[in-house]
Amino acid sequence: MNDLRFAVRQLLKSPGFTVLTVLTLALGIGMNTAIFSLLNELFLRGLPFQEPNRIVVLEAEAKERNLEELPMSVPRFWHFRDGQTVFTQLAADAGNGYIMTGMGDPVQLGGANVTANYFELLGVKPIRGRLFLPEEEMNADAALVTQNFWRNRLGSDPNVIGRSINLNGVATTIVGVLPNVPIVWWGPNTEVFTVKPFQLSGLPRERLMRGVSFMRVIGRMKPGLTIEQVRAALPSWQQGYKEKFPENADNSWSPTVLSAAQDATGDLRPAFMTLLAAVGAVLLIACSNVANLLLVRFSGRRREIALRMALGASRKGVVRLFVLESTLVSVIAGAVGLLMALWIVSVIPKIAGDNLPFQNGISLNTPVLLFTLGLSLLTGFAMGVYPAWQSSRADLVDGLKDGGRAVSGSVGQQRFRRGLVAVQVGLSVVLLAGAALLITSFVRLSSQEAGFRSDHMWVGGVGLPEAAYPDNAARARFAERLQQELQNTPALEAISLSDGVPLGGNSSSSPYARVDGNPPPVAQRPLGQNHSISTGHMKAFGIPLIAGRDFTDRDRLDSSPVVIISKSAAQKLFPGEDPIGKQMYFGTDNGVGLVTEVVGVVGDVRSRRLDRVNDVEFYRPWPQRTAPFLSVTVRSPLQPEAVAATVRAALN
Repeated sequence: MNDLRFAVRQLLKSPGFTVLTVLTLALGIGMNTAIFSLLNELFLRGLPFQEPNRIVVLEAEAKERNLEELPMSVPRFWHFRDGQTVFTQLAADAGNGYIMTGMGDPVQLGGANVTANYFELLGVKPIRGRLFLPEEEMNADAALVTQNFWRNRLGSDPNVIGRSINLNGVATTIVGVLPNVPIVWWGPNTEVFTVKPFQLSGLPRERLMRGVSFMRVIGRMKPGLTIEQVRAALPSWQQGYKEKFPENADNSWSPTVLSAAQDATGDLRPAFMTLLAAVGAVLLIACSNVANLLLVRFSGRRREIALRMALGASRKGVVRLFVLESTLVSVIAGAVGLLMALWIVSVIPKIAGDNLPFQNGISLNTPVLLFTLGLSLLTGFAMGVYPAWQSSRADLVDGLKDGGRAVSGSVGQQRFRRGLVAVQVGLSVVLLAGAALLITSFVRLSSQEAGFRSDHMWVGGVGLPEAAYPDNAARARFAERLQQELQNTPALEAISLSDGVPLGGNSSSSPYARVDGNPPPVAQRPLGQNHSISTGHMKAFGIPLIAGRDFTDRDRLDSSPVVIISKSAAQKLFPGEDPIGKQMYFGTDNGVGLVTEVVGVVGDVRSRRLDRVNDVEFYRPWPQRTAPFLSVTVRSPLQPEAVAATVRAALN
């Protein structure tokens, strides 16, 4: 206790030194604490499910065609579920969007269709009501809602169970309220779950059973089993599926398995590990700076050291006193760094928006506080022990003669200080080089030609529930009427209706092949990204027409199927040939694909990632290939509020 009081007095006697070292270390400790809190939130705490280490995700891949992380089809799920022996349960979900009406303005909700046992498998218990029943899985109009939905949209109605809400034009009964689900698992804005997971709006059952893949499959491993044992069982399942469904589009895909945590956060790990290494380097630089200051400070107290040792103090006692002083500095810096971390973690979710999966913000909980304390103690010891040991080796007679005058230190101390400077310079160069590369990459991506215009473009969405729009014809008529209304609005310079927008994350892929020659079976064909678009889409997005023609009003549901392909697709499919008028198989219709005629070639668009052009991209006329969700894109000089009001007026 006496040593502690003495250390406090010494720091108070040198306020300039104390403030400088505390702030220097606080910067490093605070940044490390903030990043560790993010890592803890994303990777260490685990998903809020029962025994999450036993939950895995089943996917598929076709490496020979560069296809990875593929979802599962209905027949594949049924085959695996009925034939497996390594899981206590298998379940599936299919992401879905819902339009809720009857409670003021229509509201777009995120959610999923799930199997009845989905939340039972996860070990999620409802806070009100119950989970789905097995007999509700195929046809029931039942829903589970999240706690946020219950509070924010239903005002915490105590009679919520049994209440009916209108989802996609269907009266749906709420049977339970779930605790808020983790964004990292389902994505933002997820509020509603329904059953009927084996249906896909607008797609007949016959096509679904041919291997259309759209479901995420999860399993709970039996106690004592490992992922490696599950992985070993996959080839036999796949062989059985291939023999049972020889014509299905997915029968050549190989099933894969990964942990639920890896599936949820796998893409984020490399970036956060790099970030942790960077802030770790910042802390090392701070420690090097403070260690240098401590060495100079302790060397300047040679007379004090000599007097203590002359009066009987041991070298170990002197070292302990000085290490205590450095540790006290570090602990104070840790407290300041904790305040800094609190501010950082409060700002990050606001900056990140939906790009990082934080459900209710980031908390500095017990593991984070222990990390900060441990880091502070380790930092104080690491940066103080060598300077203290070196200073305690001073000659007693020389120390008393020096009278406390500052000295340059021994040869060893000077060599140590030069080493610290070299470490600081080296780490600084590494950080600067990394920052330069990051800035260069950012500038390159920012200036990357995306292949489409985005200035003055405004995007909205309209759900087309199956109850009101049961088929292609109904959805095509709605889009035609909406487009006519929007075209009659002078403030809108260009209009596009489509099933998604570039870089919007909404896309689908279909197998394709040339009709001439010897096309391979559907299961062996590559996949190409496809879009359903209205007339005027290319003009609205500024995508250049290279050859052929754009879609017109003549490309209707009852006219010959046509397709526009990207420049890269033309070069890959028809090298050295004129693609206009050529025919190709598209999709899985009738087990061979729909025969479509190429009528145009357009420029390449970076529609999925800004750093990569898709090899093959197809555009189909909206009337010939509709979807249950319609993206409305307009170009206008008006402000967003005015554009939204204009589009709403057209919808009404």
